[in-house]
Amino acid sequence: MARIVGVDLPRTKRVEIALQSIYGIGPTRAKKLMKRLGLNPTLRVQQMSDEQVNTLSALIQNEYKVEGDLRREVSGNIKRLMEIGSYRGLRHKKGLPVRGQRTRTNSRTRKGPRKATIKRAAPAAPSK
Repeated sequence: MARIVGVDLPRTKRVEIALQSIYGIGPTRAKKLMKRLGLNPTLRVQQMSDEQVNTLSALIQNEYKVEGDLRREVSGNIKRLMEIGSYRGLRHKKGLPVRGQRTRTNSRTRKGPRKATIKRAAPAAPSK
């Protein structure tokens, strides 16, 4: 089983796809890594030799910020925004969309499930 930066890669998937299970590696970076190491694009994780896994692991650890370090940096950036009281920081605090999306409808991912509203009866009109 290939273990890179503390993440077990899925054995049956292609290496290019399996690398994307590492936080901080997306499709573009995975393709660049494959090309840089000269690996076959159709290579599966279970077909990789130990030497290939070691070189890939060393390259990722030395060149890129991934997993724990990247998560720490991102959360630190968000905390900094909240502490200085910027608009983006306030949106993070309130749990609302940060990048300008509308909130009248949609944005349920950030706001959570709908809250039930209680409708009150209108007061009776005074009689003459």
